Amino acid sequence: MSKKPITPSSKGPSKKRVILFKGISIILVPLLILFLLESCLRIFNYGNNLSLFIEYKGDKDYLVFNPDASKKFFTEQQIATKGNNEIFKKKKDNNTLRIFVLGESTTIGYPYFHNGSFHRWLQYRLTHTYPNKNFEIINLSLTAVNSYTVLSFAKEVVNYEPDAVLIYTGHNEFYGALGAASTQSLGSNPHIINFILNLRNLRLAQLIINFYADTKNAFGTTGLKSGGDRMRLMVAKQEIPYHSDLYKKGVTQFRDNMDETMNLFSKRHIPLFVSNLVSNEKDLKPFISFEADSIKSPGFKTAFNLGLRAFKNNDLNSADTWLKKAENIYSSSALCNYYLGQLAYKQSDFIKAKKYFLKAKDLDGLRFRAPEQFNEILTQLCDKYPETHLVNTRAAFENNADHHIIGEELTVDHVHPNLKGYAIMSDIFYEAIKKYRIIPEATGNEITFKQLLHRMPQNSVDSLAGVYRVLNLKKRWPYNDLHALDSVKTESHEETLAYKLVFENIKWANIMNDLYEYYLGKRELLKARNVLENLALEYPTDPGLYEQIAMLSGELNDSENVIFNFKKSFNLARSFNKARYLFVNYLKIDKPADAIVYIDYAINNNSSGFNLGPIKNNTEQLIQLQKQYLKDTTNVLVLLQIANAYSGMGNRDGTSKYAEKILRTDPENKAALLLLMQIKSKSNK
Repeated sequence: MSKKPITPSSKGPSKKRVILFKGISIILVPLLILFLLESCLRIFNYGNNLSLFIEYKGDKDYLVFNPDASKKFFTEQQIATKGNNEIFKKKKDNNTLRIFVLGESTTIGYPYFHNGSFHRWLQYRLTHTYPNKNFEIINLSLTAVNSYTVLSFAKEVVNYEPDAVLIYTGHNEFYGALGAASTQSLGSNPHIINFILNLRNLRLAQLIINFYADTKNAFGTTGLKSGGDRMRLMVAKQEIPYHSDLYKKGVTQFRDNMDETMNLFSKRHIPLFVSNLVSNEKDLKPFISFEADSIKSPGFKTAFNLGLRAFKNNDLNSADTWLKKAENIYSSSALCNYYLGQLAYKQSDFIKAKKYFLKAKDLDGLRFRAPEQFNEILTQLCDKYPETHLVNTRAAFENNADHHIIGEELTVDHVHPNLKGYAIMSDIFYEAIKKYRIIPEATGNEITFKQLLHRMPQNSVDSLAGVYRVLNLKKRWPYNDLHALDSVKTESHEETLAYKLVFENIKWANIMNDLYEYYLGKRELLKARNVLENLALEYPTDPGLYEQIAMLSGELNDSENVIFNFKKSFNLARSFNKARYLFVNYLKIDKPADAIVYIDYAINNNSSGFNLGPIKNNTEQLIQLQKQYLKDTTNVLVLLQIANAYSGMGNRDGTSKYAEKILRTDPENKAALLLLMQIKSKSNK
């Protein structure tokens, strides 16, 4: 039997393969085209890099908050907001504690910004309590944003080695960018919105969005109203009744976004500190109070008006009768509940007053203040996740408010704290990170809250600027106080600078430099130093600022601040002169063990030609003598040796200190008396 020769099959690819290849082509070809388009747009630098951080132009070893990062959240790019410029190292040092701060206008410190914000109070306290540790506190908050921004930023923050993250957010949930009732909305489903936000990182998506926006503008269909400030421009739907569908959408987006944020940090085992929310309860009337239906609630308007008239005439009994009658007829009037709160407050029934005030806030149809439900959500979610801690700012404010009802004594408007409020806010965060051991136990240098209030550097220009911003806010919608700015003055130099800062948009750093020169010219050295300390909080990596502060502290005879600031400057940029100042001042305050490190550096980097050998020998001798003294504090011979060593170095403070110790033990000691006489003689020359 002969075998048939094997010949190639004349059949082509199977139908299944053809369908598979066509299917792959249908998918891959468009993807390839999209990839090429995206690549071309990036090559030609179209659109914006929306990543959270970019390389700092001043030093490639540092990163800084990207000023374009906010554009991801605003459909109208011209009203996108910008935040702080706080730099941090790409590679975190071993001795550095890094804290990120996320939130909105309260979190960034409106109306003071800069050193009025709670994170700067916290920064100052940590830096001075732990002078040998480096703190990077990076505030990524923005005005006019909400939990969508917090969640989006959180997704990137987790990759930058945070030791802790602090969050305060919730008041902008309805009207902030992408909020349920905002002009900058993309719908109401949080999952879809967060998906679109991820797409916006693509330049092709930005091209489509920009084309759509340009088309809307060309046909006059932009979501923005003409005129007005950002607060007004962000509001699409003013009236949001309590428990309405739109209200529930805002609640849902807040719960979902905060849940995802906490889950994200929990999975990465990053300690998270989330604050509950505070607002002006007592001293702010509801912006919008929905009127009762005259058919469904007959008699409400009459009873309310009679009650209000009686209240204004201080007829509290009649006011109580009529307002309660009105509330029984229609319980959803924000104004009626507010005046019932005011009435109960006057009657010293503060528990009932608080209940009415909170209800009035929740019923306010213009939702610039977060409802109480948000605080309940935050409490529930914090209990859900390990390493997520509720920071009870609300309780701290109540403890510092008159009769535990928050009002104008701690706030400047509807939600923003005043300077004391921000200080309290910093304290409650400080105690929280201390409780959960984010910071080490302080070893005797801890700044108490009372000390912080006294020591925190503040200047009148920043304080005035905060007042001016609030007055400018209250002139506009929804306050509409046309006379708000009547009290603004420009009589003093500080008032003039504050005016320029707020109304002429002069840069803050330039204003501070002007203020510093002004105080220096008047020889008001303490005020001048405060301004430099303000600048150092803003620019904590600038060694020149710390050196200037140290020199001014020397003129003020403040050895503690001389040493603190020279050490800061030395650690950032070492030099012989800084080392010299440090060892001289350490010896001046009788700390030879601390001085020796800087003496060694000065010897090894001696650019002066001075013979520092004798100083080192004397310092080493002092260290040994002090050890002997600690073993026997009554040893007059050792005390005399220490006093003579200091005398030989020309250190009058050290000589006096130990000579006086000798005389307390031996009042007739001739050697000690002679040393003091020599010091007095030199002082009189």
